[in-house]
Amino acid sequence: MSNLIETLNWRYATKRMNGEKVPVEKLAVILEAIQLSPSSAGMQPYTVFVIEDQEIKEQIQKVAFMQPQVAEASHLIVFASWTRITAEHLDQYINLIAETRGIPAESLDGFKTSITNGILSRPEEINAEWAARQAYIALGHGLVAAASEQIDATPMEGFDANGLDEILGLNEKGLHSVVIMTLGYRDTENDILASAKKVRRSQEELFVTI
Repeated sequence: MSNLIETLNWRYATKRMNGEKVPVEKLAVILEAIQLSPSSAGMQPYTVFVIEDQEIKEQIQKVAFMQPQVAEASHLIVFASWTRITAEHLDQYINLIAETRGIPAESLDGFKTSITNGILSRPEEINAEWAARQAYIALGHGLVAAASEQIDATPMEGFDANGLDEILGLNEKGLHSVVIMTLGYRDTENDILASAKKVRRSQEELFVTI
């Protein structure tokens, strides 16, 4: 069995955390993995909030149905997607490519036209859904990276997104909270499912080879 599969078998969506802080160097690995996540057209249409402040975590817990791991976590990672995709976003992205690769921005005109026609021609609600899906890809990278560092991580959709947006002032930033990831260490004494066997559909049921 590969180390990756062993790591994924160890990974568990922790229900209770013990409050222990995640070391800075391990957090850095997880955040870099999120940064390196692929996204459609490479645009990364989201912002990731890394919350350490205990008071803010407790405020968020109130809009997350008082789930304990929100306040018990070392860090709370909030993935917030762009609510609108604008021509300015595309210009900034093209300029970033040019600067990073040391090429003239004009050499990317064909690519810019392609993504402009593909993205800006769509209704705003479609683009908002698209942006949210890209954030989920980044979440997946974060979950695997956390497991690789033996850090417990819990993906969470159980929260009032509008309430969370208000706490973090996301509306004014053109953002909307999509999903949360808590980071910390499992509380084996109070989390009764921490040692339970992982339940998954069999490969025969899950995969269809054509």
